[in-house]
Amino acid sequence: MWIEELRLAEQLPASYAATVAEYIAPLAQRIRDLHASLGRPVVVGINGAQGSGKTTLTLFLAECLRRNFGLKVAALSLDDIYLGKAAREALAASKHPLLRTRGVPGTHDVALGKELLAALTGQGEARMARLPVFDKATDDQLPQSEWRNVAAPVDVALFEGWCVGARPQRDIDLRSPVNALEAEEDADGSWRSFVNNCLRNEYADLFSKLDVLVMLRVPSFSKVFEWRDLQEQKLGNGVGMNAAELRRFVMHFERLTRHMLARMPGDADTTIDIDDSHNMVGAAHKEWPQA
Repeated sequence: MWIEELRLAEQLPASYAATVAEYIAPLAQRIRDLHASLGRPVVVGINGAQGSGKTTLTLFLAECLRRNFGLKVAALSLDDIYLGKAAREALAASKHPLLRTRGVPGTHDVALGKELLAALTGQGEARMARLPVFDKATDDQLPQSEWRNVAAPVDVALFEGWCVGARPQRDIDLRSPVNALEAEEDADGSWRSFVNNCLRNEYADLFSKLDVLVMLRVPSFSKVFEWRDLQEQKLGNGVGMNAAELRRFVMHFERLTRHMLARMPGDADTTIDIDDSHNMVGAAHKEWPQA
């Protein structure tokens, strides 16, 4: 069976088959029903803190939609529209040095993201859409010759990323730093204000393209470092960050991650809870859109 083959290929525990049956397959059914109800391609946002398992969820969800319902599916990661090194260097020079590090709103090519979603879901004749690939090992975009070709239009576009669907904070909430990185390297708050303004403007426009938003809710921010560390260890061969590098890197994400944990369950159409052992343990659904 394809679930078992994919589980083994992804080196997941045997229990993940039950996760697919209990949480992922029913979510695929909801997406299939949404597509049927609206009668057009749909965009599903998948949000989750670093290490939450959103990429794995997206992989199995796409296969469920293809194999169980015969839908055409494409997956786009927010990571793959990161600005390249040169663009982030220019941003760091003109706006704030912390923008040299990929991750926060302001370090993505939002215009490209909107173009890609439009290309994947736009009605009309069959065509090929080219999806970018960001190489975390080199911290840069791969050349266009190595981008992925996807037959379009698709029935479902799965758009996953750590801050997909995030809303801006209130200005008053930006005043106090949340960690040493903000206190020492953003003492005047200009970096976090820039990030928040990006969320308020161009990212809000990008996220408005979502038909529904699914959130993977981690138990706490403390788990983010632990689970991201596991990801880095899997990279091996000196590619991943060491503990000190990772600790500093994760601090870039702390403010918005904490904000999303507090607010996003109220905004998301579906919230799936992840426990301390990295298992899906519950799902809460609001009423999804209908035609």
